[in-house]
Formats: sequence, structure tokens, C-alpha cells
Amino acid sequence: MTFTLPPLPYATDALEPFLSKKTVEYHYGKHHAAYIENTNKLIRDTHFKDCKNLEDIVLHSDGNLYNNAAQAWNHDFYWHCFSPKGGGMPNGVLAEKIEKDFGSFDEFKTKFAIAATSLFGSGWIWLVENNDGRLEIFPTANADNPLRFGRNPILVCDVWEHAYYLDKQNRRTEYVNEFWDKIDWDAATARLKNCKAYNCKSCFV
Repeated sequence: MTFTLPPLPYATDALEPFLSKKTVEYHYGKHHAAYIENTNKLIRDTHFKDCKNLEDIVLHSDGNLYNNAAQAWNHDFYWHCFSPKGGGMPNGVLAEKIEKDFGSFDEFKTKFAIAATSLFGSGWIWLVENNDGRLEIFPTANADNPLRFGRNPILVCDVWEHAYYLDKQNRRTEYVNEFWDKIDWDAATARLKNCKAYNCKSCFV
């Protein structure tokens, strides 16, 4: 059993001007693809060799295999956070939960941006759902994945430099500020555990 690079849910130029075609081609076609390739190499001759679910490897591996499998999973999730017609604000149950747990959508965006711009080094900033249903902003360093910490991921911002350096150079703040322009809030809402669409095939969960 080998894993393949999942197709992007849109064209490589569909997220411009937030992410240029060149950035997506390098990020997806080089970095993401390399994590898939490395995962396949590392599962050979291990008890994961017949695993059909990347999430199982993320949850139960460690070391270099965990780093590569988690990065492959994180990147697939990241791409599915966007839509060419995205942006704006969430509505429905997700909007209600954000207002309840953060005070307002603007306050949530401010706290998320602070976490994203202040994370030292490489990593990810997640909006996650706790077991009690509360939302929280959950930073992870390097390849770490919130599934390992019992959190349900709703949304993520990749703050590794390769996510934005071709377009923004070292201006992470500019990248984070534009991150909201293409967010697929319908897909994010569908990842809530109490959403009727939870685990549907129309969005990545």
C-alpha cells in the first residue's frame, strides 16, 4: 500500500493574489509531494506498510515517520481550508461558537493572528474543537498535529516559511493578514462534530 499526492481542490492559480501560482506549485508539488514520498519509503518493512489511512500513521507513529506523515496530513488539510470563492465571515453554528468562545469574530481573528505571527520558527496555527465542544487556537511546532492531542481540527494556517516566502519573503504578518481572503467557511463549519455534514465527503476532515 502506498499513498499518493491528493489532487488540489482547485487550480494552482485559483488562490491568487493571496497565494501565487508559483507558490502553490512549489508548496504542493515539491514540499507536500516530498512528505508523501518520504512516508511511503518509511513505511516499507514496517507494520504500517498495509495501512490505508494516513491518520492512523499520524496517531500511532513517532520519529521521522510521524514527522513526514503528519506533514502530509497537515498539508492536505491546509489546501482544503481554501476556496477560490472563499473569504468573508462564517455563519451559522460556527459563527455562533466563535462569538461564544472568543467574544467576536474580530477578536478571534486578532488572537489567531497574534499566535500565527509570534510562533517561533516553523509550525501551524489551528482552530480546534475540544472534547467539550469549545473552540481554541492551538499552535503546533514543526510537524505536530492536533489529533495527537485529542483536538478536532477546524481550520489551519501554515506558518512554515515555504508557505509564503516566494510571495512575501520574510513578511509573515502580511501573509497572515491575507489568509482570511480565501477561507472556505462552509468546509470549516462541516468539520464541527455536531454538524450534520461532519465526516462528509465534500470536505476534508
